[in-house]
Amino acid sequence: MPPPGVCMSIMQERHKQKGVGSLANPEKHSNQDFQQLTQYCLARGVRYIDEMFPPDHNSIGDGVLPPDDMSRVVWLRPAKMMHYPDFIVDGLSRFDFGQGLVGDCWFLASIGALTFQKHILEQVIPLNQSFKEDYCGIFHFRFWRFGRWVEVVIDDKLPTVDGRLIFVHSKTPNEFWPALLEKAYAKVCGSYADMNAGTLSEAMVDFTGGVHITFKLTDAPSNLWDLLFRAAKSKSLIGCGTPQGETSANTVAPNGLVRGHAYTVTGVKQILSQGMPVNLIRLFNPWGRGEWKGDWSDNSSMWQTVSPDDRKMCLSVEEDGEFWMTMKHFCEHFVDVDICCLCPDFLDGNSTCHWTPSFHDGRWVAGTTAGGCMNFPNSFWTNPQYRVKIGGLSRECSETQGDNNMLVSLMQKPDKRNRRLVKSLHIGFSIFEVPDQFKGQSGKFPASFFINNVPVAQSKNYLNAREVMEFFRLKPGEYLIVPSTFKPNETASFILSILSKAETHIHENSNDQDMEDILFSPKTPKTTSTDTFEYNGGDVDDKRTLFQKYADEFEQVNAEQLQSCLNENLIQGNAKKTQGFSLESCRSMLALMDTSITGKLNIAEFLRLWRKVTVYKDVFNRTVVDRSGMLSLSELRNAIMASGIRVGDDMLNLMALRYGGSSGNISLESFISLVLRMNCMAKIFRQLNDGGVISLQENEWMYITMYA
Repeated sequence: MPPPGVCMSIMQERHKQKGVGSLANPEKHSNQDFQQLTQYCLARGVRYIDEMFPPDHNSIGDGVLPPDDMSRVVWLRPAKMMHYPDFIVDGLSRFDFGQGLVGDCWFLASIGALTFQKHILEQVIPLNQSFKEDYCGIFHFRFWRFGRWVEVVIDDKLPTVDGRLIFVHSKTPNEFWPALLEKAYAKVCGSYADMNAGTLSEAMVDFTGGVHITFKLTDAPSNLWDLLFRAAKSKSLIGCGTPQGETSANTVAPNGLVRGHAYTVTGVKQILSQGMPVNLIRLFNPWGRGEWKGDWSDNSSMWQTVSPDDRKMCLSVEEDGEFWMTMKHFCEHFVDVDICCLCPDFLDGNSTCHWTPSFHDGRWVAGTTAGGCMNFPNSFWTNPQYRVKIGGLSRECSETQGDNNMLVSLMQKPDKRNRRLVKSLHIGFSIFEVPDQFKGQSGKFPASFFINNVPVAQSKNYLNAREVMEFFRLKPGEYLIVPSTFKPNETASFILSILSKAETHIHENSNDQDMEDILFSPKTPKTTSTDTFEYNGGDVDDKRTLFQKYADEFEQVNAEQLQSCLNENLIQGNAKKTQGFSLESCRSMLALMDTSITGKLNIAEFLRLWRKVTVYKDVFNRTVVDRSGMLSLSELRNAIMASGIRVGDDMLNLMALRYGGSSGNISLESFISLVLRMNCMAKIFRQLNDGGVISLQENEWMYITMYA
């Protein structure tokens, strides 16, 4: 059984700090270790079969093949298809492959771009793989997936019908790197069917872990040609797409272009035609056939207007899917162009002043940190907030700085294993300049800040896309970035990426929360501490009498007696909204307050517990605005803060999931249990910590966790 999710989250964060998930030390997809599996197979003389992506119909998925064809599928190793299979034959090229039955032109067009960048290609495709030395039917590839590099292990069984590959295939029959790469990516997506339809930027980012920029050609910048020219020289991956036709099918237009199709940009060149400069774009169709028929196509007479040297260098009259066209025709017949690079230095042509990236994982949770866009002013402030300090540029950089000095990207993470089941939310972000009176404030900015301040920059639209990004020019200063979904109460995880040429300091804004900072809202009760609360003499006598009413002959109460006492005396007024304290919650509270470890509470322990639960009840009642008797998740932060406990977004989200229930509301007894546990566990840590860290032996760890 795997460890609980919270434990796995801590482990992943620690692994990340140690470099796991980096390109040099990728995370193991499905916990499969390529080296260990290879050694296992070699030692036993067996061929590897991947149980996590088995050679069956589930790995193909639904909707790709008709039922009759699915029944004819046979999974074969390359050696069963060819006498002498090879992983790579005469290097890797965009002309090596052709598309199969699955609609993954977006993926294959990205591979076409990848073949131009050998250093990036070798990151994705380890080249020291073969069907000869130490062959045992296992291969591996690397992809960047939502903030981390992962190593994906597969077997080499490939789906065939009548002995022929049904998905991507190599034009050289005994070459298999394209089919194996596609299979590895299908495993990451969930199945081959999950690769049907996608965007170029998705695959290009997964190949590089880089930054992608999309230009809509109907609203392209005036210097787009210069940007493409520089991007092509700066080791970028470039692709583009045609507009969708009347149907979703990839029909071929009379001009030879495929409608609703992804292409690779393979060349950007200016040549002289009859003494006049002409800007040309070279494009590649991942089908490996089907080309543009207009000016500057393979058989166009325009090639007779250039010098013989240019014609020899550029023109290749073959039906290979690659062709040239003018920049003008490119903008007329394509809808967008995607550029993906490790660093967007091509934007201003300055390679000496690099952009520095910063990545931050976050999460929106319904009811607590999913406040929606600015159309919802009462909840927008609850979204995750990131403080950013931007310094000034050096003289050298400022002299060559382009129009923008900051790129902000927001990517939502999938919540499903299968790509086709992922429902993207509409996401976007807003950037606010922090005024002087707020610069000394720590913690989340309240609703009043966003009511009285307008964004200085923001994403143009909220898009239901995997990623939204924008470039900005911001002056040196302090800013607040707020990522959000369009609608409130939509749960999802995200990655916020910020690139800047200036020195930039960024941190998430809730974990340094000051208790006083939350007290901007008149709805928030005043902070109360149970440590300074004292009974007067009469109250002590009353509580002693109450204790004696339920105590046994040894002046102690057990969990059952505590349950009766709390439900009969504390829940008054809330009885209609609650089922009362359960026996298990009373056992938990007793264990937290049982200093003598007897399984019972004496009078002193009982009075201490009663003092706390009385204060927490008072906080609860003052925080519940609508007097419903139930605490909404949106009120939870204020209630916890008013109980004297600092809480960041991460912990708040966990508490909402743990105690909120399906209704999204928290009862009085759940709130008391929550705050009491947080308070006691924090005290345990403070007592045992040494320099901010606690060290426990296994029996000590079990001792605390099982009786606390």
